[in-house]
Amino acid sequence: MALTVAAACSITAGSALAASKTSVTIGMPIEPAGLDPTIAAPVAIGQVTWQNVFEGLTTVDKAGQVQPQLAESWQISPDGKTYTFKLRKGVTFHNGVAFDSSVAKFAIDRARGADSVNPQKRYFASIDSVETPDAATLVLKLKQPAGSLLYWLGWPASVMVEPKSAADNKTVPVGTGPFKFVSWAKGTKVELVRNGDYWNHATPIKLETASFRFIAEAQAQAAALKAGDVDAVPEFAAPELIDSFKDDKKIATVIGNTELKVVAGMNNTRKPFSDKRVRQALMMAVDRATVIDGAWSGFGTPIGSHYTPNDRGYKDLTGVHPYDAAKAKTLLAEAGYPNGFSFTMKAPQMAYAQRTSQILQAMFAEIGVTMTIETTEFPAKWVADVLKAADYDMTIVAHAEPMDIDIYARDPYYFNYKNPAINEVLAKVQATSDPAEQDKLYGEAQTMLADDVPALFLFVMPKLGVWNAKLKGLWENEPIPSNVLAEVHWEE
Repeated sequence: MALTVAAACSITAGSALAASKTSVTIGMPIEPAGLDPTIAAPVAIGQVTWQNVFEGLTTVDKAGQVQPQLAESWQISPDGKTYTFKLRKGVTFHNGVAFDSSVAKFAIDRARGADSVNPQKRYFASIDSVETPDAATLVLKLKQPAGSLLYWLGWPASVMVEPKSAADNKTVPVGTGPFKFVSWAKGTKVELVRNGDYWNHATPIKLETASFRFIAEAQAQAAALKAGDVDAVPEFAAPELIDSFKDDKKIATVIGNTELKVVAGMNNTRKPFSDKRVRQALMMAVDRATVIDGAWSGFGTPIGSHYTPNDRGYKDLTGVHPYDAAKAKTLLAEAGYPNGFSFTMKAPQMAYAQRTSQILQAMFAEIGVTMTIETTEFPAKWVADVLKAADYDMTIVAHAEPMDIDIYARDPYYFNYKNPAINEVLAKVQATSDPAEQDKLYGEAQTMLADDVPALFLFVMPKLGVWNAKLKGLWENEPIPSNVLAEVHWEE
């Protein structure tokens, strides 16, 4: 299938008017290992297929809000334990199979089953049974309330898959979305074509074809953009190269937010990090603006808790423990460390982690604390040493999951942080389906973390979007890792 649609020309009053371009080539730094987001975790999978090929009962929009999708409406019982979905009629998969409640039941049972390899299997743990009273009605009976269920059902890991094609979705994805899979040239590109039978007529799909090209090296991404070989790199990998586009009027640079929260996690059961005053002192030794300048060329948003401005109920808590080296020294002395202490930072090899570690090392030295940096191969060694064994003093990593503040209530989890008060607040989030009450509770949880400092909350990595100035409709922010093409079009 040709990737470039030749512009049709018509002669009017002696001038040629080109028709709108209807193809797009998206550059991505990472090639997914598969194309089915319901069986593996890497975000690159969803960045190709979520909302393009696959859809869910609900979806998450560009503002991070839950919206109806294959379920057009729902009702929640007063006790929060029964969800009744009315499904859209007239929806078919790309292979012609009709979407109905039996298919939805298959997809959910597959995700929650004993042999499920779904990367977010825990999202379905509250479901006790799935019932199908008729083809257009799906009923989820829960063991206990799950106030985030509608949000979780909008995730890439929760998309609807059809029984006959499910086993092959890893290489030949079949969904209900606005684009059909055409081909995958391993190491090079994935090609999609517009789904002529798409159910959602509210938003006409302007693109006829779309291609995802995989270009790992940042200099090569920049060259491809300037040459017009790719139309967009929605996640440009090198902030230090952003200035190279500033004089090119054909290219737009768009700086938005992601969910990538860069935090320096501490082993809260290991001295001296078991002392809250020490953790607070280290937080006050950190000038977040300097960290962002040095680690990511000034691009990024400071955070004071494990939460981003994309997230509902966000509170700016960077002022809870602001940079104050003198006060940090005083707190260390109160905790019994007037002369500081020494520890090791296990830092993954990624550029942001190495650069941030070096800046923190210098800042900690200012308050008499000596940090040794031990580069730790990511993911294998880091997962073994830090995530699984919790054998570390401090580490640094960008947490990519949206709305994952609940990690501080997980036991075990590598922070070894135990706070019954925050567990109680996060349990209340799931006990209610009232968005306003949930936002209030999320605010309480953020405030507790900002005060307690189980990790050093540093910054949110930016979404550095670089694309053709005439290309419109790509998401500027990223409340969920994605490259949603439904509204992408070329400016006339």
